This record gives sequence, structure tokens and C-alpha cells, in this order.
Amino acid sequence: MSATTQTGAAVDISRLSKIYKTREDDDVLALDKIDLKIEPGSFVAVVGPSGCGKSTLLSLLAGLTPASTGSIAIDGDGVSRPHPKTGVVFQSDLLLYWRTVLDNILLPIEIKKLDVAKYKTRAEELLAQVGLEGFGNKYPSELSGGMRQRVAICRALIQEPGLLLMDEPFGALDALTREQMIMDLQSMWLRLGNTVLFITHGIDEAVFLADRVLVMSPRPGRVDLDLKIDLPRPRQWSKTHEDKDYHGYVRQIRAIFEAKGILVAH
Repeated sequence: MSATTQTGAAVDISRLSKIYKTREDDDVLALDKIDLKIEPGSFVAVVGPSGCGKSTLLSLLAGLTPASTGSIAIDGDGVSRPHPKTGVVFQSDLLLYWRTVLDNILLPIEIKKLDVAKYKTRAEELLAQVGLEGFGNKYPSELSGGMRQRVAICRALIQEPGLLLMDEPFGALDALTREQMIMDLQSMWLRLGNTVLFITHGIDEAVFLADRVLVMSPRPGRVDLDLKIDLPRPRQWSKTHEDKDYHGYVRQIRAIFEAKGILVAH
């Protein structure tokens, strides 16, 4: 948990289901009756196999996709479209190549017709926090993949969202950059105290970052395990990965996937 004043949003999901229609007019049940409460300021990771509904859950929370049944509330407000307290980071950075780094970060402010000048200082502060001080006038083509993803995170944080939704944000990065981004994300979350829902395929990534790990079943997506992660913070890369409790959590999650034939026991 963050040592700063909590600014995180509470999330309440009740009996949430999502059904998609195929071109043949068949029903595909992606999510099935999900019940979930997320405390303000917590870091929750969702891990599961491809097609289990992880990204569907995030899209529903982001207000990008309507639920078939059930409800979602953020700080008590029902979600039927994008919520002002929510920021989203996708696997692709989705930066506009013709805009500078600073202008990309400020894009949500422009879209909402807010005073851009009032947010420029905040944007520059965010860049400094992710190690990109002085890069505001660069263009995406001048940045590495990891640097672009840092800019995407800054863009999501520009309005200090109470809920940060992250859909496999480090999945396309090389191992060394991914490790640094994980550490940067932890540091930023500890400073801000916002609520994070982090979608990932990586068991190790989920256990290292989260307070709770939700393990999803194959489609239709259900929560097979809601695992509390009790490891000291701030978590150090080498020390945490050598911790016997860390390995116990990883084994517990792997055992579920092995039992379902998703992973091979070894």
C-alpha cells in the first residue's frame, strides 16, 4: 500500500457477465457472473490463459464495452461509458506519431476541452518521474519501445485517475526493459496511492507487483482463485525473487493452470 494519502477509487463488480455474438449469431460467453470488490489504493493483478476474458473485464471496467448482465461501480458511480476517474494503458502505446511526447500526454486534456496550460507542469513532472525529463519535445519515432510505453503511462496518469487499468502493458517489451518498467510502475504506484487493475499472462509479474492476484479460468471467465500476496514493500527485484513466500505464491498459481492442462507440470 502507498504511504501517501490514498487517492485510489473503490471498485464494486456484481454478477458481471459478457456475451458476444458471432457472425453465425451464436452466443459466446466470455465472462460469467463475476463478483469482485477492490479496495481503494490496492494493486490487483489478473492472470489467466488467452481467451479467458481478462481483456474483456478491463474493457467493461473502462466503459468501452457494455455488460450483458450485472453491474460495475467506481466509487459508487455506475459504469456505462468511460469514467472520469479511470485511466487506461494498453499493450501498444498508441502514441500519435505526429505529436510530440508532451502533446501526446496532454491529448486527453484537449479532448475534454480543459485548460491545457494548467496541465503542462503536471505532464513535465510525470515525465521526470518515469526518467524522461527533457524529452517533452521529442517525437515517438525518436524513442525506444520502453520509453514510448512510459509516455503512454504518463498520458493515462495526467488527470490523476483514481483507477488505472493496464492491459498487458509490458507484453511487447524485451526482458531487461520489462524488468525496469515493473520497478518503475511499483515506485509510481507507491507514490500516487491509486488503485491499479493489471492484466497479465505472467505469473511472476503478477505476484511481484500485486496485493491480490485473481486467477481466471478458461472461457467462460470466472475467478478460480483470489490470492492475497503478503510480501513486504517496496519489493526489490532480486530479494523478492529469492523469497520462499514469493515462490510459494507462484507455485500455488501454477498448480491451478497445471491441473487444467494450461501449463505442463515440471
